[in-house]
Amino acid sequence: MGFFDKLFGKKEKESLDQGLQKTKEGFLSKITKAIAGKSTVDEEVLDQLEEALVGADVGIDTTIKIIERIEKRVKEDKYVNTTELNRILQQEIQEMLVEAPDFSYKDFEIPEGKKPYVILVVGVNGVGKTTTIGKLAYNYKKAGKEVVLGAADTFRAAAVDQLTIWSERVGVPIVKQAMGSDPSAVAFDTVKSAVSRNADVVIIDTAGRLHNKLHLMDELGKIKRVIQKVIPDAPHEVMLVLDGSTGQNALEQARQFTATTEVTALSITKLDGTAKGGVVLAIANQFKIPVKYIGVGEKIDDLIIFDKREFVDSLFKL
Repeated sequence: MGFFDKLFGKKEKESLDQGLQKTKEGFLSKITKAIAGKSTVDEEVLDQLEEALVGADVGIDTTIKIIERIEKRVKEDKYVNTTELNRILQQEIQEMLVEAPDFSYKDFEIPEGKKPYVILVVGVNGVGKTTTIGKLAYNYKKAGKEVVLGAADTFRAAAVDQLTIWSERVGVPIVKQAMGSDPSAVAFDTVKSAVSRNADVVIIDTAGRLHNKLHLMDELGKIKRVIQKVIPDAPHEVMLVLDGSTGQNALEQARQFTATTEVTALSITKLDGTAKGGVVLAIANQFKIPVKYIGVGEKIDDLIIFDKREFVDSLFKL
């Protein structure tokens, strides 16, 4: 059992390896092609490496930063052979990824003095937001926490229905109102219920709309204000859920949401069905927001705690 297996569990490591398989196959094959027959890292190798990074949806800006760092390493070391390129590339990619300063979430613990810990979940429809909430609730409950869900996406009956199904599946209470109700009223009732139950964690779903940014900003602002009437320092986390399979579209969604509200954490879903897993690097690097979780499958335990060392290890694992 290797280092990562000890730290994260063999099952989780295998899930991550499998989930990144499509991204890894395309990415590593292009790197292998770039260095085939070469003894040193020259301009041609760097050009092909750049193409491999862009092809994995790492994004132009992040790719340029990585290439510039490698060029600097090559210049400083005078001679870098191609067998060292993977190691250097792993180091540079790992350094660019952002981690949360508080690692208590890795055991699904809550920060001291933050009970109930309130998580506001945002993201457009169809990215796997409701599923992510359900899986988060499952993990917190498995860690011995009392969880309450809030169905504040009152504009879609399907969203409330889906979250209700997840609450029943996980076995946690849900607070909801009729379709079209004021989302902030649902959020207020949710945190009130959580306090009365002495719950540990509150996870509130919000409407996934971006067509009217001003309305979205007003709505999220109102939700925060009413929550703070019950818990002054809440929400403790605003998590943006993004669909990794959409590549650069996910990057654009991140840009729009971060301009609209203060996002403090990211969860990136559907990485198992795409070769565009490099978008994780682009998003984390460009917005300097920690990626906390990644989704690598449909099963209830396929939401994996993100760790940049583990992620990079799986990405380059032969």
